[in-house]
Amino acid sequence: MSVIRIVADSSCDLNEELKERLNLTHVPLTITLGDVHYRDDENLDVSKMLDDIDKYPEAAKSTCPSPQDFIDAFKEKGSVFVVTMTAALSGTYNSARLAKDLFMQEHGDKFIHIFNSKGSSVRETLIAIKIKELIDAKLTENEIVDKVNHYIENQKYFFQLGNLDTMIKNGRITKLKGMFANVLNIKPILFANDNGEVELYANIRSEKKSIRTFVDLIGEHCEDISEKILGISHCEALEKAEALKKAIEEKYSFKEIVIVPTRGLSSTYMNRGGITISF
Repeated sequence: MSVIRIVADSSCDLNEELKERLNLTHVPLTITLGDVHYRDDENLDVSKMLDDIDKYPEAAKSTCPSPQDFIDAFKEKGSVFVVTMTAALSGTYNSARLAKDLFMQEHGDKFIHIFNSKGSSVRETLIAIKIKELIDAKLTENEIVDKVNHYIENQKYFFQLGNLDTMIKNGRITKLKGMFANVLNIKPILFANDNGEVELYANIRSEKKSIRTFVDLIGEHCEDISEKILGISHCEALEKAEALKKAIEEKYSFKEIVIVPTRGLSSTYMNRGGITISF
């Protein structure tokens, strides 16, 4: 079989072991605070960026990679599978599609397929892991497309923000409601619907209850657990992520549970203490 590569935007969060296992090419987004731009690559100091976001009175903004950024990633030898964050909330998917069209016009025949993850962060991570498993199983490109599309259709993605500051700053909720929720320590659990749009799952008032809720919702939404990988991503909340992993392992027998720290893009919107799960 010819060389097959995986490309993903920088919302696809990886730990060191997965970086080596997947050999994935990241195409970075850019986070902007006023006149300051943070390129979401390996050189980004995420913790410092979060400090700057906390101090900045307005909402941080993100810019998707340009088509040229994706074209540069397509130039290496081999077929390419691309994983992007949800098309419902970002232009990254459309940028990758335009890049594919432009690349094919200039360079001719090459297999490139772009997956809309309908989520972000560790949901993208699990899709990349699935692609790598199918590559290693020697499936054809078209077989991989079919199986990964089926996987995405059945994938679940839930998350909890570290705080509501970003939602207040970008106008998703009013400052008064946000202050009220913060005083009561309300941290909603959200989920991505079938279109990749964000909806409320439950309002939670304590970290212990959050962990119980995450554990319980797995049983409500997941079948054939022994054959699945569950992913957890966290924004500077490793202790919380490990406690969640332990609680999940006590109740379920997943094939594997991976924990990954969030890169710049995911951290910007999750805030410190934020956590996501996908399965």
